[in-house]
Amino acid sequence: MKNPLTDFTTFITVAKHASFRLAGEELEISSSAVSHSIRLLEQRLKIRLFSRTTRSVSLTEAGQQLYDRLRPAFEDIHLTIDQLNQYRDSPMGSVRINAVRQGARLYLSRVVAGFVARYPDIKVEITTDDRITDIVSGQFDAGVRLNAIVEKDMIALPIGPPVRFVVVAAPEYFAQHGKPATPEELVQHQCVRFQFPSGRPYYWEFERAGNRVETAVGGNITVDDLDLEMDLVLQGAGVGYLLYDQVADSISSGALVCVLDEWLPERPGFQLYYPSRKYLSYGFRTFIDYIKQSERAAT
Repeated sequence: MKNPLTDFTTFITVAKHASFRLAGEELEISSSAVSHSIRLLEQRLKIRLFSRTTRSVSLTEAGQQLYDRLRPAFEDIHLTIDQLNQYRDSPMGSVRINAVRQGARLYLSRVVAGFVARYPDIKVEITTDDRITDIVSGQFDAGVRLNAIVEKDMIALPIGPPVRFVVVAAPEYFAQHGKPATPEELVQHQCVRFQFPSGRPYYWEFERAGNRVETAVGGNITVDDLDLEMDLVLQGAGVGYLLYDQVADSISSGALVCVLDEWLPERPGFQLYYPSRKYLSYGFRTFIDYIKQSERAAT
């Protein structure tokens, strides 16, 4: 029985994503073409590989067995092809990164822009997500988070300078409500609070003379996006806790005023992190080397 390798590639991709649509996006074909390819493969094998409903796609027992046997072989094929990069004039490949939104916007974007200019045949896919994401199960090459959040068993590289958070509000807000003199006084203010997509609130962190404080601030506005928090603060809705680089222009123009600066020292910045494993794709290794070279050039 002869089965085209492309049909098995489609099968592996659908099984990985549990979605015809996402498989089609990765393979750059329509979802109907993916469905047709799977249907032909099932007809040739005379066995059902996927259970389909209007809302989900999942492997049957036979499909799971086929996937478990084929996946290592396909990984070996991709590894063999990937290793051919050493013979190419211009490396090819892809890099998948899961990054928090502000880390991607303020720091990662600069790195990626320079990288793709130097290596135009390597594709970079960035998924922004403020949750604490398992990059291994999500099949990402790397993640971007603040240093304090990176898991200890990961290898981490800085992609930007140290960062500093600031407590800011519009001048009109402070003129009406006064300025807090200590972090504890923030509970008396209208603060625009950030919460993670999981629903867990972010506690504002302060430090002075070795004294560290996490404050659950007051306020009746809660958002899950720091840019939206910034917009609300600029409109006078309350006090915000934001990255300095995010609001530097607004501070310089006088649109925002800082308070409690003595409680907000610099801290280690955003890190690109990835699992410690023997095999890294050629495209991702090239990306890591580019970051290290850029860091050396900046020092």
